[in-house]
Amino acid sequence: MEMVSEAMQHLFLIYMAVTLVTGGALVLVWRHDRQQVFCGLLGVSHLIWAFKPAMYILWRQPEPVWHHLGTVGMMVMTTAYLMLVILGFSHLSGRRLSRRQVGTATVGLALLSWIFGQVHPALAQGATAAVSTAVGLVLVYWLRRFSLIEQACGVLLVLLGLAQFIYVVEGDAGLAVQVTVACVLRLLLGLALLYAAFQRSTDGIRTMRDRFMQLIERSHQGVTVFRGARVVYANPAFRRIYGLPRTGDLSEVMSRPWIEATVPEADQAQASARSRSILRGEVDQLYWEGERVSLDGRRLHLRFSAWQVDWDGEPALQMVVTDDTDRHDAMQARLWQATHDELTGLPNRSALLQRLRTLFDDPALPGLSLVLLDVDRFKLFNDAHGNHIGDEVLKGLARTLTAAVDGHAEVMRLGEDEFALLAVAPEANRVTDEVTRLVRDALVQPLVLPQHQFFLDVSMGAAIHPSVADDPEGLLQAANAAMVRAKAIPGTSVQHAEAHAKRGMAALLTAEQSLRAGIRNEEFALVYQPKVKAADATLVGFEALVRWDRPGQGRISPLDFIPAAERTGLIVPLGALILTQACRQIAAWRAQGHPVVPVAVNVSPLQLLDSGFPQAVMNTLRDFQVPPALLTLEITESAAVTHMEQAREQISQLRAQGVDVALDDFGTGFSSLNMLRSLPLHTVKIDRSLIDPLPAPEAIAVVKAICDLASVLHLEVVAEGVETAEHAQAALGAGCDVLQGYFYAKPLESIQAAQWLAGVR
Repeated sequence: MEMVSEAMQHLFLIYMAVTLVTGGALVLVWRHDRQQVFCGLLGVSHLIWAFKPAMYILWRQPEPVWHHLGTVGMMVMTTAYLMLVILGFSHLSGRRLSRRQVGTATVGLALLSWIFGQVHPALAQGATAAVSTAVGLVLVYWLRRFSLIEQACGVLLVLLGLAQFIYVVEGDAGLAVQVTVACVLRLLLGLALLYAAFQRSTDGIRTMRDRFMQLIERSHQGVTVFRGARVVYANPAFRRIYGLPRTGDLSEVMSRPWIEATVPEADQAQASARSRSILRGEVDQLYWEGERVSLDGRRLHLRFSAWQVDWDGEPALQMVVTDDTDRHDAMQARLWQATHDELTGLPNRSALLQRLRTLFDDPALPGLSLVLLDVDRFKLFNDAHGNHIGDEVLKGLARTLTAAVDGHAEVMRLGEDEFALLAVAPEANRVTDEVTRLVRDALVQPLVLPQHQFFLDVSMGAAIHPSVADDPEGLLQAANAAMVRAKAIPGTSVQHAEAHAKRGMAALLTAEQSLRAGIRNEEFALVYQPKVKAADATLVGFEALVRWDRPGQGRISPLDFIPAAERTGLIVPLGALILTQACRQIAAWRAQGHPVVPVAVNVSPLQLLDSGFPQAVMNTLRDFQVPPALLTLEITESAAVTHMEQAREQISQLRAQGVDVALDDFGTGFSSLNMLRSLPLHTVKIDRSLIDPLPAPEAIAVVKAICDLASVLHLEVVAEGVETAEHAQAALGAGCDVLQGYFYAKPLESIQAAQWLAGVR
C-alpha cells in the first residue's frame, strides 16, 4: 500500500488546523454560554474529525498493525462524529432525541462502518458519504423554519457529505481536491455555527432585558438611575412614590431644590455622602431608610438600597426605593401597643426589658438604679368597689408617680399593680434614695379620684448596677426579690437588693443546662398546624412546631426556650432533632397508608450558616426513606437578608435535591424585590402582623401587593395567623394561595394530624 505524499501530508495538516481551530472556537463559545449546547457538541465533533487524516495515514501504512489501527480509528471516529453532529443539530433545531434513539443510531452507524470497512475502503467511504449526506438532508429539513444562517449550516453539512464522494469516484487522484473542498466547507460551517451562536446569545440577552424591564416597570418598588444630579431613568413606581407626573421631564429630580423639598435637612448631607462613597467604589452597596416628603405633601417612610452601575459606558447610581409608610406606621402603632400599658399609657414590662438591654449594651453606662413598686392589698380596691375603681386607682397612681419623680426616673407599669422606676446616673445609690423618698412623700397625701380618696401603701425593692447585677435579667430579679422582702414590712417600705442577688444568673445557667439535657434526652415533641388551600380549605400541608415537655414543669412554649437555644448555640442540635422527628413522623404516616402532605420545618440562622446543612437534610430524608417533596424548610426573612450569599447557596442546593424552601415572616424585616428575585424560593409566608389588620383596605392593599409580586416570580403565598372568617376571606381575595391559623385549627398532636390526613376533622 502506497505511502501518503509529502504534499498531501501538508494539505492534511492545513485541514487538521482548520478543523481544530473551528472546533476549539465552538467549544469555547459553549464554555462561555452553557445554553449553547449545540456549540459544545459540534465543537467536539470537529475536534474528533480533525484527526481523521491521521487515521487515514495510519491506514495507508504497509505494516498490518498500523493499518488495522487506522481502520478501527476511522470507524470509531466516523461513528462518534456523525452521532455528535446529529445530537448537536438536534439541539440547534430544538428536537431532543431519546436515549433509545441515540443508542440505536450509534449501534447502527458502528455496524454500518464495520461491515462496509470489511468489504472495501472505497465502499466504506461511499457509505460514510451517503450517510453524511442523508444526515445533512434531514438536518436541512429540521432547520427549514430557522434563520438563513442556521439553514446554511444544514446545507454546508450536505455539501461536506457530497464532497466525500470525490474520493469514492476519483480515488487517490481526487484526494487533494476532496481535502481542499472539505477544508473550505469546514471553515464556512464553523463560521456559520459561530454566527448562529452569537445570534442566539443576542436574542437571549434581548429577551432577558425585555423581561427585566417589564418586571421593573411593573414593580411596586421605585427604581431610578442617575448620573450626578441628572436622572436618566425612573420607573412608574418611583414617580408615584414621590408624587411626580406619570410622564414628563425629570431634570428637576435630584437637583438641590428637589432634595431640599423632599429630604429632611438633617439627612441632606448624608444623602450626598452616600452617593459619593458608592461612585468612588468605597462601598459596593448601601442600605438605609428614613423619613421623606413627597412633592404633593405626603409624609413618607422609605427604605433605600443603592449601588453603582454602568449606564451607557459611564458610572451611574441605581437606587431602589420601597414605600414602607403604611407598614412603618402600622408597626409603630403595634410597637407602641406592644411596649405600653393600655390602661395607664406607661411603658410596660417589654419596654423595660428592652430599655435595660439597650443600657447594658452601652459600655459607657455610668450606673443604673431600678426600683420595683407594688401596691399593698390592691385586691381590696377591686373587691370593695369593683374593677373600674381599681383601674382608676392604677391610673391615678401612674399620674402621681410620674409627677413625683419627673426628671429623676422613668416610670413603667409591669403588671396588675406593679410599677418600675428606672434611673440612669453615676451615683446610683444616691439617686435610688432620692427616688424612693419622692415616692414616700407623694404617697403621704391621699390619691384623689372622682367621688373617692384613697391612701396607698407600696412596697419597693431597689437594685443597683453594677454592684448587684451585671445583666438585665439579674437586675430585675434582684429588685423583685428585694420587693418581696419589703412586702413583709407594714406600710410603705423599701428594701435594697444585696450582692447575693446575682444568684439569678445561676438560675439562668440551670435553665440552659436543663435545655442541654432536654435535647440529649429528646424531651421535645412536635405538634402540627394544618395549612389549607385558600379556595376550598382542603389540606395541603402542615407546619411542625416544637414543644418542650420539661420534667416537673409540663409543656413549655418555644417562646420560652428558643431564645436560650439560639443564645447558646443549642439551636443547631435542637434543629437536627426537630428535623429527625418530623421525618420520622412522615415515614410513620406513610407506613400507615395515609395520603401524606408536605411538612414544613423551621430553620434557624445558625443552621443556615452550616455548609453541611443541605447534606444533613438529605441524609435524614434518606434515613427515613422520605421523598424530598414531602419536606419544606422555612427560613426567616431576617436570616435571609443578613446572610444573603450563604442563604442563596444553601437554598440552591436544597432546591436542586427537591426540597422546597419557604421565606417565613415576610414583611417584618428588610423585604425587597431584589431578595425575592435572588433567592431560589418556592413559597413566601406573609407574617401574621400583616394578616391581623385584615380586612382593612390598607391592609388588603399591602397583602395584595405581596401576592402580585409573588405571582410574577412564580412563588406560592401562605398567609399565617388567619384567626377569623374575615381574615380568611380577605386573604383569599388578596391572592393568597394557602392559609394557616387558629380559624382552621390549632397545632395538632400527631394522632389528630393523622385524622386530618384521613379526611376526618
